[in-house]
Amino acid sequence: MPVITLWIESPMSFRVLTAEISHETNTFSIRPTDLDAFKGRYFLLGQDAIRERGQANTDLAGFLDVARQKGWVLTHAISTSAPPGGRVTAGTLITLAEPVLELARTQLFDGVLLALHGAMATERSDDGEGEFLQRLRKIIGPDIPVAITLDPHANVTQKMANLANIIVSYKTYPHVDMRECAIRAGEILHRTMSGEIRPQTLLVRRPMLEEVNGGRTDIGPMIERNSMARAHEEQSDTFSISINAGFGNADIAEVGPTVLVTYQGDHKPHETIANELADDIWNRRFEVLNDYLGVEAAAAQCAAHDGANGPIVVADYADNPGGGAYGDATTLLAALLAQGVSDACFGPMIDPETVRLLEAHAVGDTVTLALGGRTDPAFGGGPLTVTGTLKLLSNGGYTGTGPILGGLHRSWGPTAVLAAQGIEILIVSNATQMLDLEQFRAFGIDPSEKSVVALKSMQHFRAAFEPIAARVIVCDSGALCTPNLARLPYQKVPRPVFPLDR
Repeated sequence: MPVITLWIESPMSFRVLTAEISHETNTFSIRPTDLDAFKGRYFLLGQDAIRERGQANTDLAGFLDVARQKGWVLTHAISTSAPPGGRVTAGTLITLAEPVLELARTQLFDGVLLALHGAMATERSDDGEGEFLQRLRKIIGPDIPVAITLDPHANVTQKMANLANIIVSYKTYPHVDMRECAIRAGEILHRTMSGEIRPQTLLVRRPMLEEVNGGRTDIGPMIERNSMARAHEEQSDTFSISINAGFGNADIAEVGPTVLVTYQGDHKPHETIANELADDIWNRRFEVLNDYLGVEAAAAQCAAHDGANGPIVVADYADNPGGGAYGDATTLLAALLAQGVSDACFGPMIDPETVRLLEAHAVGDTVTLALGGRTDPAFGGGPLTVTGTLKLLSNGGYTGTGPILGGLHRSWGPTAVLAAQGIEILIVSNATQMLDLEQFRAFGIDPSEKSVVALKSMQHFRAAFEPIAARVIVCDSGALCTPNLARLPYQKVPRPVFPLDR
């Protein structure tokens, strides 16, 4: 692997190893996540990753910002991610980690800077990131500083906190600050490599599956918590405070919300602020911000909306592919059709089999077919028979323009648009949640011109879709990411735990 030097190297340059490896594992999913799932999202090495991700809202872009400013010699091993889904297969994490571990074996580094998610579980381990960090530490030893960034929906384990000197989680949900948080992690790492500081990270948790509002930061108690955390970071020996909402769709022992403090010196004041924040999460566990409608109630509100001042946006939280749901639930679409909702769009419906069937037809054909509901009808309903006009066939490529995906090239894979009873349905092959207006617009659907926009996403959609919406409502279709966690068959989580034991 070549060293990537983007600046003039000097004798004082620190040598830093970087990588991005991310997966959020829904352990209840019956679809395992294999190596092909990572290659389908992005699987970039070295300079390819810098070209693709180095100027966008990504961790790697933040790492590069610090490297340029500080004059590092940076070696980037890999950028890889797969859509949230079932447990990562046994050999996949080994394959993904190997470019990082091989560089650590063969080159000398002053520090390591990694972008992880924090909620990876494999077929062999409930703590994928902890296992990866442990393998890395065996090579580099205990003295080389390691900094990691995390998604705030991480299930942070004690092993992760022990093995990483520096942990910085994103502060926003929707995540519009990935680059900013990566810069902060890099700056703390630089001070550590310089010998100025000697950070470590402490962790506290409460017996909950997740923070009750999923950690949303546009409204609600997380605003105040983040303000408290930023104020404490003004103290000289506090370098970062991360408030993680956790990821409740994981049946593992170390699940749920955590507060992390990266600090040095006396642990007592840092433990105090961590416990204050964790207690606030616990004490406000009944303060729910979202009003989850059933699909019939949501469809009724959509039918009553006249399109004035923009569309009503209805988000199916339960079938969110961004949380590992299958994305093929049909109950919301069925309710919209039954209510006679028109001038609407719906997406994504993740159904590659239906796309293949539609590819045998010509644009303009009228087609009757069974749509969606193929993976597990117990979560979100079975196949739905629809008749519609085939409006478009595509390879599925698009380039994001919004706060989260701006400048990034992504693909739905083979894609079709079917118009049925006034609803344009985006049918795709690759599992991704709706994050960006271009995920509709690139396929001839302009959501800003619709009366109703129905989409599958949880909170992240707000960054791009709230500005065009007259109103936003959220619903629970009964799919795999249902907010009603009591529907899921937990076995490993320690009991009692909220909300299973209220």
